Amino acid sequence: MTSVTTICRDLNELTAAAQLACRLLFQECYKAGITNIFITETYRSQERQNYLYEQGRTRPGQIVTWTQSSKHKSKLAWDIAVAPPQSLYDVATLNKVGAIAKKLGITWGGTWINNMDRPHFEVKANWVPPKGYKLEGQVIVPSNSKLKVQLIVEDKKEVKPVDKKKDYEGHWAEKSVKKAIEKGVMVGYPDGNFGPDDKLTRAQFAMVMDNLKLLDK
Repeated sequence: MTSVTTICRDLNELTAAAQLACRLLFQECYKAGITNIFITETYRSQERQNYLYEQGRTRPGQIVTWTQSSKHKSKLAWDIAVAPPQSLYDVATLNKVGAIAKKLGITWGGTWINNMDRPHFEVKANWVPPKGYKLEGQVIVPSNSKLKVQLIVEDKKEVKPVDKKKDYEGHWAEKSVKKAIEKGVMVGYPDGNFGPDDKLTRAQFAMVMDNLKLLDK
């Protein structure tokens, strides 16, 4: 059994929705130039939640949580901090992250009036990305202050069009066919082919005669 003093920073311990929300938050922070934040805790057992709640109440220390019930237990919440040289919970940085979280529909503890908790972020179980937002690549979410947030986007390989040989190229009548097409005497198929060995229908013959102005005489 894991000790109540053991902190879990594993993003994979969150629900699929929370993992996506967290990665999307870190991605948007990266795009905004905020790369010095990292995860400090994800999943938290009820036993650990009780242990933290006791601190400053029945156990020595400063109060660190205001509730025995938390979204951490439901694997829907995560806490972050700021890397040096800034302070661990730099207000300016956390406020910027909080503003981005709001755009993503992620609840930020910094908006809680009676129990403000700036490092805390959480989502509902049915959270989905807002319209216009999606993961743009592999998002590296640091779990310690030595790493930086990263967004790795694979280069899209350029797909060059393949020059497909027309069916009249190399044909014994290629020169004449090209002239017929260029002069507008006859047209080919929509795909650019001509069907040089296809039979000429009465309608096509009439079109050729008309294009040659032979029907106007």
